[in-house]
Order: sequence, then C-alpha cells, then structure tokens
Amino acid sequence: MNLIDIPRVSQITKADFVANYFKPQKPVVIERFIEEWPAYTKWNLAYMKAVAGEKIVPLYDNRPVNHEDGFNEPHAKMKMADYIDLLKKEPTKFRIFLWNILREVPELQKDYTFPDFGLKLLKGLPMLFFGGKDSYTFMHYDIDLANIFHFHFEGRKEIILFDQSQNKHLYKVPHSLIAHESIDFSNPDYEKWPALKNATGYKTYLEHGEVLYMPEGYWHYMKYITPGFSMSLRAMARNPKNLGKAAYNILIMRYYDHIMRKIYGQKWIDEKNEKAIRRTNTYIDSAIKSE
Repeated sequence: MNLIDIPRVSQITKADFVANYFKPQKPVVIERFIEEWPAYTKWNLAYMKAVAGEKIVPLYDNRPVNHEDGFNEPHAKMKMADYIDLLKKEPTKFRIFLWNILREVPELQKDYTFPDFGLKLLKGLPMLFFGGKDSYTFMHYDIDLANIFHFHFEGRKEIILFDQSQNKHLYKVPHSLIAHESIDFSNPDYEKWPALKNATGYKTYLEHGEVLYMPEGYWHYMKYITPGFSMSLRAMARNPKNLGKAAYNILIMRYYDHIMRKIYGQKWIDEKNEKAIRRTNTYIDSAIKSE
C-alpha cells in the first residue's frame, strides 16, 4: 500500500482547520488541542473503572461476520470494571465499540467541552471506543459518512485511512461498509490481495491527548498497540453526494442486508465476500488491459 504520514500540527485555529483540512477533505492530527480539558489529565483506564465500573458494556471481537449477527450486535457483555481488569492483565480481542457516554455516565460530560472546528457537532453522540493490546477494527467507513474527530486517551493506536476514491482497491464487500475481513491491513499479503498494492492512503500512530480528524466517508482501520481508549465526536456530512450515500445506507442498505441474511443465511455473507474479490480482480484485469 502507498501510505503517507497524516500531517500533524501542534495547535490549529478554526480558520486554518476549515481552509486547510475540512474544505479539501484531508486528515490531520492535532497534538495539543485538549490540554485544557479535565479529561486530558483525568481520563485513563483506572479513572474509567472508578466512575463506570458497575456499568455493563457491549464487547466486540474480530470474528468474521455471521448471518445471525444483528447490526452492531455485541458478541459479549461484561462489567466495565472486569473489562478494564482484563485489558491490564493480558491481550484480548474484545473491544468496546460505540459506547455512548452521554447516556451511560453523564458525569463524564464535565471533563470535556465540544470544540469549535467550524462544524456543527452532534452533541448527543459522543462515543467511546476501548481496546486491548493487538485488538483491531476491520477496515470500514461509518454508515453516515460523517466528519469525525477522534480523541485518543492512554496507550498507543495505529491508524490507516483511505478516502472513498480507493474503494476499487480495497476489496469492498457489497451491501456493507467493510473491506474483506480476511485482510490484515497491518501486514497485508499482496500475493493474496494484489489490488492493495495500488491503494493510496494515510497512516499515523495516536498517543494520549492527540486528536485525529477523519473527513467524510473515510475508510479507517484502527489497531491498539497497547490497551487504551478514544472518544469520537462527529458532524454530519456536508457534501450532497455523501449525504445521499448516508441516507441510502441508513434507510435502505442496512435493512436490505438484514432481510437477505434472514432469507439466505450464511450463503448471503459468503457470496458477498466472494463478490468483493471478483469485483476487485475484474478491476485489476481491466486496468492491466488498458495499459
């Protein structure tokens, strides 16, 4: 893959962010944006255990999608205190995904403010994400193709991004938001997945207190190098094309996929994965012939 480092700035003004990153839809890491938040010094795994230890949290791992899985249905549940103990004890594939802190632990709202990046942030949807050493998300993009601000706390996290123009290289699974689940984006097998050699994207590592801006509809793969967690704030897509895609995903695509799983079972999932490979290989063949 052709990956360049995501640009980094120490601080940034709203005007510079809008002009240099939002309008051209380019990612950026802001290294020192949240140092005045109480969360900057307070938020770590021990603090989360103290304030949310009794909460039951949804857990996800890296198992392949199964036809019996519901949309974003967790693979397990556990008390937050027990989960954090597990993170500190040993590597685990279990992650917390899309955990709404506004609803679950209202007191955490006192530890941060909604920043003014020149975009209207959705204040009802601050989400937390936790992971253990070497756990990762499949390469995917979000259903609403939102602008995302990803604030990282504790530990180190590997990030790989692609924009929507790279779909043809990523073995995108039809009627879904993911690339083929067998691909290890940290160490891709180019003999098995040759199209990835032509994919052009971005990479970085996030440390405590750093903020990553991911533009509308960007594909993202995230791997926890050490146990840690992040919070995402989001703003609706502004590009009319992306708004249309978001509406289709939310109102049609996910329900169509759910119905097809009910009718055809695992055969539907397997056919989608096979089609991802066929479509990408067809693109490679046509590109070679046109040279």
